[in-house]
Amino acid sequence: MNKTEQLIETPSDSAGAVAGSSSAASSFDPRTDLAAAVELAGRTLAAVRPEQYDAPTPCEEFDVRRLSSHLVAVVRRISVIGRGEDPFSVPSFADEVADGAWAQAWVAGAREVAQVWADPGILGRQLRLPMGVLPGAAAAAVYTHELTVHTWDLARATGQEPDWDSALIERVMGVVRRALPAETRGGRIPFAEVVAVDAEAPAIDRLVAWAGRTP
Repeated sequence: MNKTEQLIETPSDSAGAVAGSSSAASSFDPRTDLAAAVELAGRTLAAVRPEQYDAPTPCEEFDVRRLSSHLVAVVRRISVIGRGEDPFSVPSFADEVADGAWAQAWVAGAREVAQVWADPGILGRQLRLPMGVLPGAAAAAVYTHELTVHTWDLARATGQEPDWDSALIERVMGVVRRALPAETRGGRIPFAEVVAVDAEAPAIDRLVAWAGRTP
C-alpha cells in the first residue's frame, strides 16, 4: 500500500473531507486532472535512464527502480478501482515488469485508465480505495495527488524538470490539506511533518512540502 492510500485507514473523518472538497468543486471534472497526472507521470518514467535505476529518491523507501515499479502498480490500481473491484487485488509493485520496461507497461496501464474512467457516471459512483469508500470524483483527486507527488520524486531523483501545471496542483492541494491535516502526522498517518516553505513558493514545492518532502 502506498502512502497516499494509507492516508486514512479509518475513512469516516478525512475521507469525508476529501469527498466534501471534491463536491465543492463539482463544476470541474477531476478526471481532467487525473488524465494530466497520468500523462506527466508516463513522460517522466519514459525519460529514466538505466544508470539511474539504483539512485535514491525523496521517497526514502524507494530507489528509482522500486519507485518505477510502484508507479506501474498505481496506474493499474486506478483502473481496478474505477471498475469497482478490490484495490488489493493489485500488488503494490509490478515485480514482473523487467528493468527498463516500465514505460511500456505504463502505456498499457494509462490506456486502460482512460477507458475505465471515460464514463461520466463514475464521478458519483462509490468506489473502494485502500483508504476507504469514496465517490469517484474524490478518488480521482486522491490519485492525482499520488501520481503528482511520486512524479516529483522520480523527477528529482533523475534530474528532470517536468512542466508542472500550477492550476492542477492548487486544486489537488485544496483536497489534500483537508484530508491530510498538518496536526495528524506520525503513527497511523505515515507522512513526515510538513516542511515549511514560503507562501509564494511554486505550487509543486508547496504540494510536496505538505507531503513531508523537502523541495
